Amino acid sequence: MASDFVRRKYLNKLYEMTERNIIAYYSGWQSKPGVSGTEIRDEDTNGFMRAVHGLDRDKGLDLILHTPGGGIAATHSIIDYLQNIFKKNIRAFVPHMAMSGGTVMALSCREIFMGKHSFIGPIDPQIGGLPANGILKDFERAFEEVSDDNARMIVWGPILSKISPGFITQCENAIALSKNFTKEQLNSNMFFDDAEQNTKVAKIITALTENDSVKSHDRHLSCDEALDIGIKIKMLEEDSKLQDLVLTIHHCYVHALSNTPTFKIIENHSGGAFIKLMA
Repeated sequence: MASDFVRRKYLNKLYEMTERNIIAYYSGWQSKPGVSGTEIRDEDTNGFMRAVHGLDRDKGLDLILHTPGGGIAATHSIIDYLQNIFKKNIRAFVPHMAMSGGTVMALSCREIFMGKHSFIGPIDPQIGGLPANGILKDFERAFEEVSDDNARMIVWGPILSKISPGFITQCENAIALSKNFTKEQLNSNMFFDDAEQNTKVAKIITALTENDSVKSHDRHLSCDEALDIGIKIKMLEEDSKLQDLVLTIHHCYVHALSNTPTFKIIENHSGGAFIKLMA
């Protein structure tokens, strides 16, 4: 397709500029809401394996992300795979949005390039498509309200009855796993040589999980907010040529995801691609 040709043309131009491998990971969740598979999932590892094939691994990786997040185990396995291949020499680019697991992927890199129009989000994981932290907060609210007034059980009873045994513990474990994994990633890569590593990493983890400003799973955190909490951010606006290439690539992917049956693309600068289409 013509759109494939144009997209790959600009991916290669970015590669020529940076002299680093490029892999774009794009989801069509915004243009195709409700479609299964737009989230991060285990199948995506196959896509990254396809995209990595044939690349010069000594050149590092620039990872362009546009994703709503997804499964915590799948997110972790993809990060582990890419870091093993590229020896943690990875930079993240967020032209628009990398939420939840996408934020974790970005935080696992040495630095993140964002624009004034870019957003990341809280890192609480999803359980069955629902934010684990939100489930726990609802459970805590129910406990407090019923403790104060047993009559409230009339309202909360039907809701709580849908929670299966062990589900709350599963949510707690998933949140702890996400926090610990992200902390390890920040310590070992983005802040690996920082004398104030522990303080800076703790501030970031708190801000993305426990801070009162993080009101919901889909909370959008701008580049300014990311900088304020200490994440290593580089602004795309500081390099007009780089900004132009990254945003051109982004718009090429948005066009493909909006105007074709495609709902996910994992693609490198040489044209190696894993593309998922709606049936």
